[in-house]
Amino acid sequence: MRQTSPPRWSLVAFVIIGTGVFTAPDIAQAFTGQAKAVQASVGGVPTVLADTGPLGGPGGAIFPQLDAREVSLPQGTIPSLLTSEVLHATTIGRVDRVESEASLGNLILSLAGNRISADFVMARAKAVTGRAGRGTSEIAGLLINGLQIHPTGAPNQRVDLAGGRIVINEQLISPAGTIVNALHIVVDGVADVVIASANASP
Repeated sequence: MRQTSPPRWSLVAFVIIGTGVFTAPDIAQAFTGQAKAVQASVGGVPTVLADTGPLGGPGGAIFPQLDAREVSLPQGTIPSLLTSEVLHATTIGRVDRVESEASLGNLILSLAGNRISADFVMARAKAVTGRAGRGTSEIAGLLINGLQIHPTGAPNQRVDLAGGRIVINEQLISPAGTIVNALHIVVDGVADVVIASANASP
């Protein structure tokens, strides 16, 4: 009896699958992402609360979700600067996209005579390969020096402070990636504080 050789398509499929498994990590290495509930520098001393750290690369070549980081804190405090509750940060990287989110509640911040408070603050950033990045922020119950401030939703809304400024829904979007800072408070020569920061780059 004549012995038949296995169909060629099975060999082709094996080569394709094997090549895909081998090369997937190289594709995934391109993405980056990070989320932080609070990032502050006061007098040159940096402090970070609820930081996911940067995405570290693929978690498995055959899975669509390649890497994910998440961190939560019931409370967060920087002495003489701020208190907050329910801090959360997450970033997820896939083959063709990265999504990051950071949030916190019950923010009370005092800095160089300025008092800022908010019931809830959140930033989101999304980057997809081949598309423009997107970012949004959500801020509820914002008070700046006793005045209620209504975020317009437009990027980079500015409010002047004594000796500095606060940027609401700060967005830095470029081909290199998307950064969204829900609140960015700067008092010149004293401090630089970011509340809810999300970074995504495919």
